[in-house]
Amino acid sequence: MKKVLLAVSALALFAGPALARDQIRIVGSSTVYPFTTTVAENFGKTSGMKTPVVESTGTGGGMKLFCSGVGEDTPDMTNASRAMKKSEFEACAKNGVTEIVEIKVGFDGLTVAASKDAPDMKLTKQQLFMALAKQVPDKDGKLVDNPYKMWSDIDASLPKEKIEILGPPPTSGTRDSFMELAMEVGAGKFESLEALKKSDAKAFEAVWKSMREDGAFVEAGENDNLIVQKLQANPAALGIFGFSFLEENASSIKGLEIDGATPTFESVASGDYKMSRPLFVYVKKQHVGVVPGIAEFVAEYVSDKALGEDGYLGAKGLITLPGAEAEKTRADALAMNVLTIDGLK
Repeated sequence: MKKVLLAVSALALFAGPALARDQIRIVGSSTVYPFTTTVAENFGKTSGMKTPVVESTGTGGGMKLFCSGVGEDTPDMTNASRAMKKSEFEACAKNGVTEIVEIKVGFDGLTVAASKDAPDMKLTKQQLFMALAKQVPDKDGKLVDNPYKMWSDIDASLPKEKIEILGPPPTSGTRDSFMELAMEVGAGKFESLEALKKSDAKAFEAVWKSMREDGAFVEAGENDNLIVQKLQANPAALGIFGFSFLEENASSIKGLEIDGATPTFESVASGDYKMSRPLFVYVKKQHVGVVPGIAEFVAEYVSDKALGEDGYLGAKGLITLPGAEAEKTRADALAMNVLTIDGLK
C-alpha cells in the first residue's frame, strides 16, 4: 500500500488535462551541452524511447529552471560546468526539489583562444587579471581604474594590439570558473592584493570579481560558437570558452599558452594545464519513474561506451574521468545516490 501511495503522489505532480511528459527535458551549461546532446542522440537511436530535448541556457540559468520546482513544466536534468552552489541547493529545497543526483561526467580545460591568423601569445594569469580587472594595483600597490589599453602596455613582449576579449556572461558556469581559476589566482600574484586577501577577504574578492566595463571585455552571450565565429572574423581578439569548442574548431582557432602550459587533451587530463574544471549533470530524482526513460538515460550517460576511456564522449572532446573515479561515478549514478549540502560552497 505504501508503494502505491508513493506512486500516486508522484503522478499527482504531473496531474492535468494531458498525460505526463513522455520526453526527457534537459537544460544548462553550453559547455556540457554537446556531450549531453551526443548521449541524447545515441539514446534516441538505441533505446526505442524519444530523444531527450537538450537546451543550452548556461549553468546559472539551468540551475534556476531546474530548481524552480517539481512537475511537468520543470526540467528533469541540468548540465553544469561547475558544481552546484549551496545557495542553489537551498533554492531547490525551498521549491520542493529535495532529491538531487549529482553526476560528475569528466573534465574540461578552460581556454583562452585566438584565430589561427593571430600572432602567437604566451600569457600568465597575472597578465589576464591585468587585462580584464576593473581595478588593478599601480606601482605603489594602490588600486586604480584599469589603465591598460594595449597588450604591450602590460608587457612590452606582448603584441601592440588593443585588448579585446570575448567571454561568457555572469550566468555562465564558464564565467564562474574563469573568475576563480584565472582572475583570483592572477590577483593573488600582486603582493598588495595578497596582503588585502589576508586583511580583508571580502574586499579582495570584490577586486578579482569585478570585470572592466570599458569595452576591453565583451560579454558574448551563452553561445560559445558565436565567440568562435567572432575570433575567425577578428584575429586581434581573444575568446574564453571550454576545451571542447577549441577541439571542434582546431582548424581555425588556437589555444594560448597560460603559465607555461598549452591546453591539450593530455595537459588537461594530467593536470599540467592548471585552468581545468569538472563537469556535471544533475538529475531530479523525483521525476524518475514519472517521466519515462530518465533512469535508462542516466545508465547510457555513465556507461563505459560513453564515459569510458575509449568512449564516444572522449571522441567528442570530453576529458574523461580516470578509471577508479569513473567507476565511482557510475555506481553512484546507477544507485541514484542523492546530493547533500555537505561540502557545497
